[in-house]
Amino acid sequence: MIARVVTDLALDRIFDYIIPEDLLPVIRTGSRVTVPFGNSTREGFVLEVTRFSTCEKLKSLTGPAPGGANLPEKLLELGCWMADYYCCTQEQAIRTLLPGAVRSGKVKPKMRKFCTAADAAAVQSFLSLHSGQKAFAGRCEILRMLLESGGTAMDELVHFYNFSTSSIGTLVRNGLVRVEEREVLRRNAHSGRVTLPGKPQDPTPDQARALAVVDDMLADRIPRKSILLHGVTNSGKTEVYLQAIAKVLALGKSAIVLVPEISLTPQTVSRFRARFGDRLSILHSGLSDGERFDEWFRLQRGEASIAVGARSALFAPCADLGLIVVDEEHESSYKQSEAPRYSARDVAVMRGKLENALVILGSATPSCESMLNAKNGKYHLIELKNQARNQAPPAIRVIDQRAYGPPEPGKSTFFSPPLIDAVKSRMERHEQVILFLNRRGYARVMLCDACGYEARCPDCSVSYTYSRQRQTLECHFCGGVIAAPEVCPQCGDPKIRYSGVGTEKIEAAAHAVFGPARIARMDSDTMRSAADYEETLGKFQRGDIDILIGTQMIAKGLHFPEVTLVGIINADAGLAMPDFRAEERTFQLITQVAGRAGRGDLPGEVLIQTCKPENETIRCASELDFEGFMNFDMEAREVMKYPPYSHLILVHFRGEDEDLVRVFASDFSRRLEAFAGEGVRLRGPAPAPIDRIKGKYRYMTMIFGEKLGIIRRALRQMTLHEKAPDGVDVFVDVDAQSLL
Repeated sequence: MIARVVTDLALDRIFDYIIPEDLLPVIRTGSRVTVPFGNSTREGFVLEVTRFSTCEKLKSLTGPAPGGANLPEKLLELGCWMADYYCCTQEQAIRTLLPGAVRSGKVKPKMRKFCTAADAAAVQSFLSLHSGQKAFAGRCEILRMLLESGGTAMDELVHFYNFSTSSIGTLVRNGLVRVEEREVLRRNAHSGRVTLPGKPQDPTPDQARALAVVDDMLADRIPRKSILLHGVTNSGKTEVYLQAIAKVLALGKSAIVLVPEISLTPQTVSRFRARFGDRLSILHSGLSDGERFDEWFRLQRGEASIAVGARSALFAPCADLGLIVVDEEHESSYKQSEAPRYSARDVAVMRGKLENALVILGSATPSCESMLNAKNGKYHLIELKNQARNQAPPAIRVIDQRAYGPPEPGKSTFFSPPLIDAVKSRMERHEQVILFLNRRGYARVMLCDACGYEARCPDCSVSYTYSRQRQTLECHFCGGVIAAPEVCPQCGDPKIRYSGVGTEKIEAAAHAVFGPARIARMDSDTMRSAADYEETLGKFQRGDIDILIGTQMIAKGLHFPEVTLVGIINADAGLAMPDFRAEERTFQLITQVAGRAGRGDLPGEVLIQTCKPENETIRCASELDFEGFMNFDMEAREVMKYPPYSHLILVHFRGEDEDLVRVFASDFSRRLEAFAGEGVRLRGPAPAPIDRIKGKYRYMTMIFGEKLGIIRRALRQMTLHEKAPDGVDVFVDVDAQSLL
């Protein structure tokens, strides 16, 4: 028999090896094996076991790789599909299926020595003979403990019970105590955390209808297809997920739940843990390699049956997978920015298809792609139109910033008078406020009025962002940081000014305007770890913070009943982005953050500050008119044949020599045109909207079309198997989420 193996070298090639007779019972599709490769030995995965090979001289594979990290056959099939669809190597796709801690082979199970009574009768005889004798008191105490407990870790006997290793050793030599090594789990942030058990809530009529569809699909009473769960904020989508998972577990199956960022949804994770306890495996970037190793094998062995995590949790080795939930399915963070540049939402749908698992995509503001799939019947649309507790949606007011003119001396330029009054009234009533601005930093640009100098990053075609707290100028693209100058670097004029606004400036202004209010800021400058995020949210939950200021990380997944006011500052800022998804993202952000207000017993209010109140996106968001916005945005996209009315592939070219990049991009695109069939359009190459990052010039070619299989295969050949000029990088982004 022949094993077709993909190795751990990024060659995008499959190699055939003979399976020795003695290994036939253990080698199967998905097995991790070691194989001879040239003068070395490599590891790889068996993609297929077959009887035939086109190669004449074959070597024999060495054997199974140590560690037991075999891949389920369907998961391996998913990796092969990803390699083909996302134009990456087979090795890159399959490497993505395994966390590095499992893939490397360097992490081993944690072993711990346990002591047990070797022979209960002999132990009882020893106790009868020596009880009450001072010289044997310690050994008798050890034996009694082991009989009662059934076994105790040796280090606990030594450190917590103050037994000596010599006493234990004597009992072992006398055949009274047995010492054995057992595999134990490493403790992570969720180990030992006490969570009160939660019970299913009585479903609302909307939730009951959704769960009835889930029941019918799981029982195959209606055709199984992906479900798009479109529920307004606070409509109880999470409760639908929880009860759907319970149904799947009752069938003996497992489930995967994807969230945009695990550290941003601690309340959601707590609800899952309360409902399912230790059956839950929480996967996130804060885990150590050892902890991630343990969680992966817990899932593989079936000790945990629910995987909850961000994008990579999609590849959890869950046996007999029954359900995949993608919460906030519209989130751009589900798209990976490095090869393989996959969309976790779309790959989730494919994994569900391969494993006959039900897929639920949930959002208050579904993506245009998902809505069109629902409209065309590819997805089953379920709508939760009412809030779970029959609460009224928050009252929303649009404030035209232009109507107030220049502020009075000493007054804030960022808070309109209505917003100031609204915040102060909440402070008087001891209620909480969220102020949202999707830009971090203090100011967006440093300018000199005397000579026109603008502080720009030398390696990127963007302005530095000013941080007053750190007194630095920072580039948010390459990470470059320099000290903020006190005078203009070009002409020496001391009257430099900082223009634009970010969350840091809003925080400073809030302290000045709202006086004694307790204020905190949440953005990527202040939240350096998941612990920072959880600590701040904990304070807000306890009422130790009155006003929470933040970026998009506070726009979703949070439930604070005392928040009665949300102020959205510069709501139209995102509309200026050179991207066809700018309107969609702006609508989604406004709608999501507005949903944080009025989730308790008190009514909520949302104030949207804008200089473009007549803008259709702002109008629809202010009226929570999702259908109206979809009609408006989709009509424009259909005319332009932009996604979702076509697929979009971006081919990126980068290099330090702009002429070399431009010439190669032009030649590459000209050759690619030969594979553009009917209905396929190529645009470019042209400079990217941000044409230089980290010292490299950036060009791109856009490819639009409904059927791009032929051109994808050409792109795989041209990018993976043909060499670009030295100094030029080329890569492909299939179903790109952004033009930036």
